[in-house]
Amino acid sequence: MSYLARAVYIAYVYLAFGIIALAAFAVILVAPGMRRRRAIARAAARLFLVCAGMTLTVKGMERLPQGQCVVVANHASYLDGLVFTAALPPRFGFVIKREMASVPLAGTMLHRIGAEFIERFQSERRTADTRRVLRKALGGRSLVFFPEGTFSMQPGLLKFHAGAFLIAARAECPIVPAVVRGTRHALPPSGLIPRAAPITVEFLPTVAASAPRSRATAAELRERARSAILVHLAEPDLEAA
Repeated sequence: MSYLARAVYIAYVYLAFGIIALAAFAVILVAPGMRRRRAIARAAARLFLVCAGMTLTVKGMERLPQGQCVVVANHASYLDGLVFTAALPPRFGFVIKREMASVPLAGTMLHRIGAEFIERFQSERRTADTRRVLRKALGGRSLVFFPEGTFSMQPGLLKFHAGAFLIAARAECPIVPAVVRGTRHALPPSGLIPRAAPITVEFLPTVAASAPRSRATAAELRERARSAILVHLAEPDLEAA
């Protein structure tokens, strides 16, 4: 692709994103019902990926339980949340770093689609946020976490934080590990320069606790989910590096 064609594509992608995001924001702002608002967000995310030439393939949807579960996935790009919004049915809510709540427009839209925000740095606020999310899980909410909490400039899987697994253990619901591939290439973390590229989300076999409601159970869930993701991701283990 020539420099000019590349520049035109980048401008087009950001323009398409702006138009689709603003249209979705306007509708979500007034739409009644959480499930309806999430369905609108899902349709908007899918439309953007099509417009950007980022073909999304979803594998293993049949592995998602009909009832409550917690999805945990690797994190490689700013695209990951949008990709999982497009991939998952609208009964899922996302657990996101609290900084996103203060981003203009995006914070409001995330609130409207039922995102849960967790503080990463202040321990008291993090504890209060985790308890709030736990109450939602105990009430039957299905949730999505990126347990690395961030992504690195180099490919690989970082250490998993415990929150998602403690919540799943306390709520006695299964973990569904998931692997996203292609988002790092489609929107590299270093430059935010988009590329037309295939993206795949694969849901792996469910991980269920051998015993409920303990920290040992949460540690077991974390280890088993991370190991499954690491095997299917086929990238370096950055926790061990």
